[in-house]
Amino acid sequence: MANIAQVNQALNLTNQLISELEQAERQLSSARNWGFLDVLGGGLIVDLIKHSKLSNAKVSMDRVNYLLQELRRVLGGISMPGDYSMTVGGFATFADFFFDSGIVDVYMTAKIMSSLNEVRNLKNRCYELRSRLSNMR
Repeated sequence: MANIAQVNQALNLTNQLISELEQAERQLSSARNWGFLDVLGGGLIVDLIKHSKLSNAKVSMDRVNYLLQELRRVLGGISMPGDYSMTVGGFATFADFFFDSGIVDVYMTAKIMSSLNEVRNLKNRCYELRSRLSNMR
């Protein structure tokens, strides 16, 4: 990195990333909890709430991917976390509403938990990056 301005810009982007990841983590954690309730026999209302939480998480993750691209541009050659895509959506969402069985509910909850773990891992990598950037100042 060439100068302090770039480091500060990268730190700002990293802080925004962490904030968005925390928001996505909250939404996915809530969706996971609703998923557990759904496994126990939640029904349509639980499905709607769960998928609303997932939709909110997706909005945050779209923003995360944008911020990652911006950070990649600012950092140039410095190693950083890669893109992220949620593993929940598409046919799984359709099946969750249409089939609404215990097997589909367990599958959806497992996918939510996988996404939640990925978000947490990405957040931890961003914390490490923030620490490295802070040491560059």
